[in-house]
Amino acid sequence: MFRSGANTEHINSGSGTVLIPTRFVWPYGGSRVFLSSSFTRWSDYILMSPVEGCSTVFQVIYSLTPGYHQYKFFVDGEWRHDENQPFVKGSFGLVNTIFLTREPDVVPAIYSSEMPARSNMDVDNNPFINLEAVPKISMDDIEISRRHISVFLSTHTAYELLPDSGKLIALDVNLPVKQAFHILYEQGIPVAPLWDFCKGQFVGVLSALDFILILRELGNHGSNLTEEELETHTISAWKEGKSRLNIQVDGCGKLYSTDMRQLVHAAPNDSLKDIALKILNCKVATVPIIHSSSQDGSFPQLLDLASLSGILKCICRYFRHSSSSLPIIQQPICSLPLGTWVPKLGESIGQPFAMLRPSASLSAALSLLVQAEVSSIPIVDDNDSLLDIYCRSSDITTLAKDTAYALIQLDEMTVHQALQLGQHQHANSYGFYSGQRCQMCLRTDSLQTVMERLANPGVRRLVIVEAGSKRVEGIVSLSDVFKFLLG
Repeated sequence: MFRSGANTEHINSGSGTVLIPTRFVWPYGGSRVFLSSSFTRWSDYILMSPVEGCSTVFQVIYSLTPGYHQYKFFVDGEWRHDENQPFVKGSFGLVNTIFLTREPDVVPAIYSSEMPARSNMDVDNNPFINLEAVPKISMDDIEISRRHISVFLSTHTAYELLPDSGKLIALDVNLPVKQAFHILYEQGIPVAPLWDFCKGQFVGVLSALDFILILRELGNHGSNLTEEELETHTISAWKEGKSRLNIQVDGCGKLYSTDMRQLVHAAPNDSLKDIALKILNCKVATVPIIHSSSQDGSFPQLLDLASLSGILKCICRYFRHSSSSLPIIQQPICSLPLGTWVPKLGESIGQPFAMLRPSASLSAALSLLVQAEVSSIPIVDDNDSLLDIYCRSSDITTLAKDTAYALIQLDEMTVHQALQLGQHQHANSYGFYSGQRCQMCLRTDSLQTVMERLANPGVRRLVIVEAGSKRVEGIVSLSDVFKFLLG
């Protein structure tokens, strides 16, 4: 989010009054945007200009005297205020507020305990924050925050994750694979627990990773599995035969983490910390919460699917009004050991950063999803500016629609063409899809902002982009945040 803030330049007017050039920003779109304020006596409208390279963001710089000021925006004939900035109810309705000190090198406070939940913005465009003015975080502050979070997670259980109402889908292991993936697509779910009637228990999960392996198997000229056989090939048969596939991620065989071995699950009384660690250690996206009324585990009842996003939502809700107990919460993510970053020129390459051009083959995208063990891959142009993402959970299962996978040659179809199969709405000028598909943030966004965005269902990674150009600078994922928070 662009934020109004004072830079370090102070101007001394002829009368000796110190004036502080202050940037005001409206980042929520419009055709014509004006600024009105107490410092113009609410009578003059100051025209704001679109930011170059980002037509939905308007800004203006106005020199103010130190002190307390109120302001609001006039957007396309309607009075508006920025809900993500401090605001009060005044004589002119709800107005934003700002306090400027006389001290140089100070960025005004920009958060308030009275601030409501943020709106659904794709990216916080906030390039003007003065990182040098942000206090350096100490290891003591990090440990204090981790200890508070650890205590919370250890003293709250999976019951916290259970919704008041909802829909759960489990699949019979004797269901044909083809039909199973149609169900995942039609229901819009990335994973489903598997039920074995003969054993009377849940035995595994079916996920988009299985579909990737099947697509690769179908594309393998030496495959014994044909598209026609998917009509009768059961989930059980696929799971049992998957370990015989000649496909590996590495020497540890991580690719086979979803086969018919013992199901990774949780009980309702398990602590949120134990569940989070189980998800991280087993490298799974979700863990079924299963309750059994008998000692031997018979007659199990599926209550819900636990995920890191659900646990993170509990953390955000609990600490929302006591953020002072988490000293790290207002730190920009670039100041924390968090996420995977694109190496700068001259830096040694650490963890590989996965990106693809829209002309890359679908085969390359599927291989990268598996090998990099990630949930999505940024799709970028020649300047590494973000165009779209290719997502394991949604874009893969989309191929199950009308058996589209039967018509696909993985090496010949491009990522761009594969995304078009999804027939998403709101295509942008590049032919790619904007909106909620591309979840983004800036390096200057606070850890709290990142956590709240990752707590939304279905969001597992945020692409860190440069404001304006949307050049990809890194990735921060749910697992990154939990590894950092849990130490």
